[in-house]
Amino acid sequence: MKEAAIYNFINKGYSCSESVVMAAIEKGIVNKNLLPLATPFSGGISSGCLCGAIAGMQLVIGAIYGRKDVSESPVQAKNIAKYAINKFKEKNKFTCCKALTAGYDMATPERKHHCSKMVGDCAEILQELIAKENVK
Repeated sequence: MKEAAIYNFINKGYSCSESVVMAAIEKGIVNKNLLPLATPFSGGISSGCLCGAIAGMQLVIGAIYGRKDVSESPVQAKNIAKYAINKFKEKNKFTCCKALTAGYDMATPERKHHCSKMVGDCAEILQELIAKENVK
């Protein structure tokens, strides 16, 4: 999944958030209808805040583990989401797009290459979670 997400980001024109979600779609883990939901999350949710790759990862977590009805507990999804964030922080220290990309110009190939690491990390975390939880 990691390689697919990075390939989607570098070669197919998908944004960071879309690349993570598309990798999950390609693996048959989530429905293709999730992809448009990921579009506004790139570039730190278009504001520089939360890394778009993380937002894409969280969308997939929600699609898999989120409650389908208010009578269900949100605890499992929230615990898994928190675990994923903590794993990302172990690898990258920050979750903020501005902090993660400090010193890089948004429109440069260097930034795209730099961001491919975050895209790959999020896909890798998802893959580990999915394997651990025996999803598909």
